[in-house]
Amino acid sequence: MAIRQGHVIVIPHAAQGHLAPLMKLSLQIAAHGVKVTLVNTEFIHEKVMASLPAKALEEDQRPPISLVSIPDGLEADDDRRDYVKMTESMRRVMPGHFMKLIENINSRSNGDEKISCVLADTAAGWALEVAEKMGIKRAAVLLSGPASMALALHVPKLVEAGILDSDGTLKTDEPITLSEDIPSWSSSELSWSCSDDPVMQKLLFAYVSTAAKTFKFAEQILCNSFHELDPAAMKLIPKALPIGPFSTTNHFETFAGNLWPEDSTCLTWLDKQTPGSVIYVALGSTTMLSPNQVGELALGLELTALPFLWVVRSNMTDGSTAEFPKGFMERVADRAKLVQWAPQEKVLAHPSVSCFLSHCGWNSTIEGLTIGVPFLCWPYFADQFHNRTYICDVWKIGLGLEKDENGIITRNELSSKINTLLSSDEIKANSFQLKGVARKSVAEGGSSFKNFKGFIDQI
Repeated sequence: MAIRQGHVIVIPHAAQGHLAPLMKLSLQIAAHGVKVTLVNTEFIHEKVMASLPAKALEEDQRPPISLVSIPDGLEADDDRRDYVKMTESMRRVMPGHFMKLIENINSRSNGDEKISCVLADTAAGWALEVAEKMGIKRAAVLLSGPASMALALHVPKLVEAGILDSDGTLKTDEPITLSEDIPSWSSSELSWSCSDDPVMQKLLFAYVSTAAKTFKFAEQILCNSFHELDPAAMKLIPKALPIGPFSTTNHFETFAGNLWPEDSTCLTWLDKQTPGSVIYVALGSTTMLSPNQVGELALGLELTALPFLWVVRSNMTDGSTAEFPKGFMERVADRAKLVQWAPQEKVLAHPSVSCFLSHCGWNSTIEGLTIGVPFLCWPYFADQFHNRTYICDVWKIGLGLEKDENGIITRNELSSKINTLLSSDEIKANSFQLKGVARKSVAEGGSSFKNFKGFIDQI
């Protein structure tokens, strides 16, 4: 590894889906001889350190990056699920602490180790403002799909044209179309849409509306995607530099940026299953299901008569522990494995896995398509609905699940769609083809490979 000059400081938004890809990117940058410091809130930092296996902190296993923290302005017992309170506190408190951290690092560093670049999650745009004030190079990191950001950048024009109101509500019956090569957005697919929670919708729309301001402070926009995946959307994002899919070296795979400990016993369990037989169910870090919906999901998996690996977070059922239908665990004991959190990329790459029942968050989407696993789509929130459209209608690598008149995905719908998915040679072929394109992009000479090398050379 060539030793290069430069010290990059990376700051993700305080959430699992933001930290994990930025941990990968940090390790990728460090592998090129650049010093990297990853900054979390104290609350998130504590969770990350607690989730690491003991061996990860041994001298020869430590990552080639520094993990540090700054306060988020909240007390230890404050509810960080209160989006309004947390966001306001972070924006008020963290810029000052971030600036002081950079000053402290620079005061005790020689020329080569002073901070030379700030990489900030687009959801932590305030860090780019700090970097500009301090005269430091800066780039935003886009962790959603490019189409979602293209839409966000068009919000001011859409409001001005009367297509959206000031709360983000679509004022016409026509979907929003940015380009004939990008799927349109219906009212329910807008990344800020929360029809049952107008207060949350207003907050999310306000956040999305700041995208143009955030991009003004960024000199480049690094994207966890590759040009060939969605060239039409990439064209609509000024300064976009697709360098994905982000990946880590095997040696540091324990530093996945998890807020929960991974249960690696599921890999041993997968070793014992028939190749191409296991349904992998993982609905992300924030999806909440009603007790009734958990029951239908469980019974649908049982109906398939296939083995399944199900990630069941402790807070998945409206914040409480999930309860399963009577006798369910006993009936599926010989073909089911339930864990609280899984090493997802290892699971997806395992030959026993046949398909991925996913919430369609961008991290899961990019991981699944890079490994070539067909999707069964169960979106919950934000950009996940539009990601489903890409998966099912554009790339044709998965199927969507439909809710009944009561808003429930029934056991029969689930079982039927799994059977259809697994019998589709077309979807399997499309998944295999897209996997090849993804891997070619990061191989030597590929589009993302060249872009990433150019970025490292700039640092």
